[in-house]
Amino acid sequence: MSSQPGFPAFAIARLPRIEFGAGVLRKLPAIAAQYGKRLLIITGTSSFTASDAGKTLFNALQAAGFTWEIRRVTHEPSPHWVDETVAGLQGDSFDAVIGIGGGSPLDAAKAVAGLLKPGNSVMDHLEGVGPELPYQGSSTPFIAVPTTAGTGSEATKNAVLSVSGEHGFKKSFRADKLVAEYAIIDPDLLASCPPAQIAANGMDAFTQLMEAYVSTRSNPLTDALALAGMEAVRDSLLAFYRDPADSVARGKMAYASLLSGICLAQTGLGSVHGVVAPLGAFHPIGHGVGCGMLVTEATRLNIDLLEARDADSPALAKYVVIGKLFEETPPSLPLSGEEQEVAPLIHTLETWAKQLHLPRLSDFGVTEADIPKLVANSRGSSMKTNPVELTDSDIANLIRACL
Repeated sequence: MSSQPGFPAFAIARLPRIEFGAGVLRKLPAIAAQYGKRLLIITGTSSFTASDAGKTLFNALQAAGFTWEIRRVTHEPSPHWVDETVAGLQGDSFDAVIGIGGGSPLDAAKAVAGLLKPGNSVMDHLEGVGPELPYQGSSTPFIAVPTTAGTGSEATKNAVLSVSGEHGFKKSFRADKLVAEYAIIDPDLLASCPPAQIAANGMDAFTQLMEAYVSTRSNPLTDALALAGMEAVRDSLLAFYRDPADSVARGKMAYASLLSGICLAQTGLGSVHGVVAPLGAFHPIGHGVGCGMLVTEATRLNIDLLEARDADSPALAKYVVIGKLFEETPPSLPLSGEEQEVAPLIHTLETWAKQLHLPRLSDFGVTEADIPKLVANSRGSSMKTNPVELTDSDIANLIRACL
């Protein structure tokens, strides 16, 4: 039987089993035991393992008869780090890989889980680099435990890997088989996040939600989730930034981050993520900070170009819907028509940038001379789903506006 005329068909790719709520970390030993008692744990420098939550978890794992190895990620993971880790663990057999931390440990754990068994280099599969061979598996079961609210990596099928420097890049190892078996999202783990990290992660989450909502691959289900996530960010980001002990705010931000990962995995992203990838590769700019610096001007540019080139675009109507989420935030100038409807969104993004003390690109040494190289390297997969096609000149103007 055919579908109802006018209602779009869509598909949703595989997602993890999700455990969400304050205190759900206690479920981890029982969840991991489904796969066996030998674990590889990939985490950050020391914040989690030294925390009360970490100590409680490791005591519970020990009491349940688990053994484990720990590997730490100190920066955004590189292909070399992944290959070196996988090579160093050959000969050891793990029943599950657990990633605990922010986006970097989760992406690192995702990549290592995918390669422990086949043992080959991640460069074989990295998008836009090398032979781009399809990943055949098999992956070691992966469990994701985020301790920040921003990347949504717990819900995605891609591990983002970076090489810094003049010939650097930021590319994804992407495959359905890399999706976590379980995502355990415990908002209590966010209580120790410092304000600067909350700001960067929060802007990353909001950017992902908004870009997924206006993506050329969006669908009715992701639209509903993205709107719910943006509403959660609206109601909680500044409160969480000002008081990490606010359990309601951090719960909403953990929820928004999860939804951002679900949405981006299904729809792709947009121009902010297209540009932030080379920014992070060529300059010492963290991903979330980069999103925060770019998102206001990228949103303004998308809206202006849609109005000029494609006034009937569904994405333009969606920006109006987002504007209504923030309509109690008045613009500073009297406007009319559609400008009035989207102005609260732009005004809110400008306000967040000030109140979250976000820097500008020039603070990281980015200059006019860097723009051509950034433009040339911004044509990754994210740019392909931006709601309006950007010319090189458009992208250059976006970067210039953020200097």
